[in-house]
Amino acid sequence: MYPFYGPDFKMECPTGSGNYMTLFEVAKEISRRMSSIFLRDANGKRPVYGGTKKFQEDPHWKDYILFYEYFHGDNGAGLGASHQTGWTGLIARALDLFARLTPEIALEPPRKVIAEMTREQVAGQ
Repeated sequence: MYPFYGPDFKMECPTGSGNYMTLFEVAKEISRRMSSIFLRDANGKRPVYGGTKKFQEDPHWKDYILFYEYFHGDNGAGLGASHQTGWTGLIARALDLFARLTPEIALEPPRKVIAEMTREQVAGQ
């Protein structure tokens, strides 16, 4: 959508904040919020594991990330089946995408962008 509407189209994000962003910035913010579920917070805890001490503290488990079927809407704790490779596995792609992509590059023809990103990934860059 960002390539279609461009950098001049902005929307409020989050709703009610008075902060306006481009669609590229909104997508990046959503990606940041999703990834924060899996990253350690200021206390060294990962929200995805909620109060499960084994996954938070055990040296054999604390560095392994499980992707759950659902997440608690208030605290991010993983719910339902773990070891999912579906939609929650997309967070890895989103992290890679926003590490490589700039708003300017996102406006280029999609085939060119995808081809360049694929070349970088295959080359290990």
